[in-house]
Amino acid sequence: MRNINPRKLATLETANKELDEKYGILGTPSREQFNEESLAWFYGNMLRQRRKELKLTQKQLAEKLGREQSYIARVENGKADIQLSSFFRIATVLGIQFIPTFIN
Repeated sequence: MRNINPRKLATLETANKELDEKYGILGTPSREQFNEESLAWFYGNMLRQRRKELKLTQKQLAEKLGREQSYIARVENGKADIQLSSFFRIATVLGIQFIPTFIN
């Protein structure tokens, strides 16, 4: 097994350090905006992948929801600020079920 040199390990950049440098530290407006945009992209990408697994077009999904295709495109690209109820409605049409977990 290979030994890890602790001194070399200590010089490696961490993801958080890079994010701090590029977007500011946690709690700053720029970092919060980055976090929000990252989550929007992540969930939009998840919905896109599921839509494609079901072989649905954006237009077909939009029709099932009574929305425009451009709205689906914005959601999938993380560019739409959607309400939680809208997200769950899209997820339900795609057969995705979320079970909430509450942590104290």
